[in-house]
Amino acid sequence: METAPKPGKDVPPKKDKLQTKRKKPRRYWEEETVPTTAGASPGPPRNKKNRELRPQRPKNAHILKKSRISKKPQVPKKPREWKNPESQSGLSGAQDPFPGPAPVPVEVGQKFCRIDKSRKLPHSKAKTRSRLEVAEAEEEETSIKAARSELLLAEEPGFLEGEDGEDTAKICQADIVEAVDIASAAKHFDLNLRQFGPYRLNYSRTGRHLAFGGRRGHVAALDWVTKKLMCEINVMEAVRDIRFLHSEALLAVAQNRWLHIYDNQGIELHCIRRCDRVTRLEFLPFHFLLATASETGFLTYLDVSVGKIVAALNARAGRLDVMSQNPYNAVIHLGHSNGTVSLWSPAMKEPLAKILCHRGGVRAVAVDSTGTYMATSGLDHQLKIFDLRGTYQPLSTRTLPHGAGHLAFSQRGLLVAGMGDVVNIWAGQGKASPPSLEQPYLTHRLSGPVHGLQFCPFEDVLGVGHTGGITSMLVPGASEPNFDGLESNPYRSRKQRQEWEVKALLEKVPAELICLDPRALAEVDVISLEQGKKEQIERLGYDPQAKAPFQPKPKQKGRSSTASLVKRKRKVMDEEHRDKVRQSLQQQHHKEAKAKPTGARPSALDRFVR
Repeated sequence: METAPKPGKDVPPKKDKLQTKRKKPRRYWEEETVPTTAGASPGPPRNKKNRELRPQRPKNAHILKKSRISKKPQVPKKPREWKNPESQSGLSGAQDPFPGPAPVPVEVGQKFCRIDKSRKLPHSKAKTRSRLEVAEAEEEETSIKAARSELLLAEEPGFLEGEDGEDTAKICQADIVEAVDIASAAKHFDLNLRQFGPYRLNYSRTGRHLAFGGRRGHVAALDWVTKKLMCEINVMEAVRDIRFLHSEALLAVAQNRWLHIYDNQGIELHCIRRCDRVTRLEFLPFHFLLATASETGFLTYLDVSVGKIVAALNARAGRLDVMSQNPYNAVIHLGHSNGTVSLWSPAMKEPLAKILCHRGGVRAVAVDSTGTYMATSGLDHQLKIFDLRGTYQPLSTRTLPHGAGHLAFSQRGLLVAGMGDVVNIWAGQGKASPPSLEQPYLTHRLSGPVHGLQFCPFEDVLGVGHTGGITSMLVPGASEPNFDGLESNPYRSRKQRQEWEVKALLEKVPAELICLDPRALAEVDVISLEQGKKEQIERLGYDPQAKAPFQPKPKQKGRSSTASLVKRKRKVMDEEHRDKVRQSLQQQHHKEAKAKPTGARPSALDRFVR
């Protein structure tokens, strides 16, 4: 007879009551003592959130103590190791083979550096030296950031390259249009406007808008990329020149009698009668100045931000019809009939410099974007390139068959000359090198004589105004491929343009700061400073900056007697005298060391030299 199994033999034993009970909470000074069972995953820790918010261990945490609850000795915790987030592995678990920021080559960093660390102040205070060190550190960090961001400038300038022995000047515009893409080919067009020509044209600073005016009163402005017409009017008067102001919303037109200001809808806003008989216009964007040259021989500067005339200078050279600006220092270059080019600033009533360029009258003047080279053409049929870095000497000369009536430089240093109905373009080695006048880079023949030239900013396009209308030519490698979105953004909206205009007005440069060398503004004119100090001493009769004589402070308890005061004064005077003698000896030794020839053997009699 089968009997029921007794409990405790074949039946598995019941679990211990201690194991079934809820686990006792562990204090923050205790260690986990219950090991995990074999083969079971440890799982996430319990009360993780509460453990992170608990206070830290007091200062004597390194002392081993026995737990009041657990009977086992306390095990010291290992110090927490902070891991570098850059060295952590990603989602895939792979380690970064190149941790940290990318290294910047020294040559690339020096390209963007603007501070010369080799120049040190000889006698500077500690506070001044600390400020200079902070400025140098900021400049170095900025140059490194600029060098790293240069990788984001994906566009590169490219020139037209012919096959072996092929002359690029023989490549016509039809071949270039056929070889480029559709978007670039759409930038080449011709506007047939023979009824109101000849035309002068001007591009906006962003290079997106084009304005042109005909001799018979036709004025128009359009977005030449999308071919959207902004305005088109007829002023019923001869138009001699046209210029965009600080933005494409305002347009200055030099008409037969006075200067007129229009908006982008063709509405006349101002008529400036003090600027009469204007022949040429130039706008200085950083100074908000409109420079006008007139038939009466006056150069007038108009501040368009406040509507006042800053300066009216008499050039005393007759009719002014040749004018150009230096984009580097905002100096105006005027060409005269006696073959000279004068440089003007609104702060001076006399020209800053005069350069004799040609034997006949000057027909055209142009200055490159770096302010280093100036190209001139005259009635003697010569084209010259001058160096403006203080020498004002011609670097190269070329005799043209008909003479150039119009000149213009591109952003990359290309030079274009309009000779009758032919346009010739010369290229150089780069942006900072002068163009080579030996062989032309491109040549194009138009349907009429050239009347105006300008390269479009940030586009490989040359706009030409002639008697037959407007021609847009493709010139590879003419412009800067990358633009600054905060300064000249071709794709900016109306709100962005308004914000940029407010910022530009706040940062407007005063007209008095226009000079030949803008870097001289940050230097100290020592000669003028000393002369002003001498005049101040003569006017006051004493030197207000001289060091006051030493006056000892009175002391108590009988220590301010006359003999004690005289003794303290004499002590200070003796110390000052010793300092002067010591400085004079150091200067004398320094002069003797300079006068002594290098490599001379020392003599035993040198010790007696005083």
